[in-house]
Amino acid sequence: MTSNANETPVKIDPPKDAVKKAIAQGQALIKSGKSKSEASQAMYALLKDEPREVTVAAFVTGASLTEKGALTYWYNCKRRAEKQVSPK
Repeated sequence: MTSNANETPVKIDPPKDAVKKAIAQGQALIKSGKSKSEASQAMYALLKDEPREVTVAAFVTGASLTEKGALTYWYNCKRRAEKQVSPK
């Protein structure tokens, strides 16, 4: 995936209930003073079965991230989730 500063986030149309719930949860966590990392992790738990593009777009809206930042958080959340499932 090439990235350009002028790209717009992927639109989620129409958003699924899980996506709506994750975005609302992320926004609530940010508003309550939680970090973007904490909000993203909570959102990822709800969106782990969604395509990367959908999850990244939800992170942009729900955790107040840029698209590049959201992609980084998605990768970190995915790695953390995989590590919890199959510890060495």
